[in-house]
Amino acid sequence: MLQLSGGRLPDPDSPYGACPQPPLGAGHWSVEYDPRPSAVGEARSQVRRQLEGWGLAEPEDLVDTAVLLVSELATNALLHSASHYRLTLSAAHGVLRCEVADTGRRTPQVLQAGSAESGRGMFLVEALARRWGCHQDGPGKTVWFELGTCACD
Repeated sequence: MLQLSGGRLPDPDSPYGACPQPPLGAGHWSVEYDPRPSAVGEARSQVRRQLEGWGLAEPEDLVDTAVLLVSELATNALLHSASHYRLTLSAAHGVLRCEVADTGRRTPQVLQAGSAESGRGMFLVEALARRWGCHQDGPGKTVWFELGTCACD
């Protein structure tokens, strides 16, 4: 039977670990960047601060992976669309979703990580994200990835 209050708390000794959730009222954040190289560094810093502010700094590799992959998507938006781009983060139910929307129509391709100087960004996204994808949004596209926020992922 559904109990509306006074229910059991999660087992603190669960072998699966806890899934940290952002504080009530948090969990969604979005900002638009100008098409300039320094904006990629700003995006990295803001993602780190936002995740730490939401209490998602553990496991530490979650923040590092999110920052790396956002950097790759933001760089792709800058290089391939040369337009403003919007970064959106949302966190709920043990999943962090990061999206980068721009006005470009070219969908990203996963290239093999050979000896080329560039072109490995989507290879990293493919290798490190739980899931990722791309969808067309009117005149542009949104590229997204998801990471698990649970220690058990």
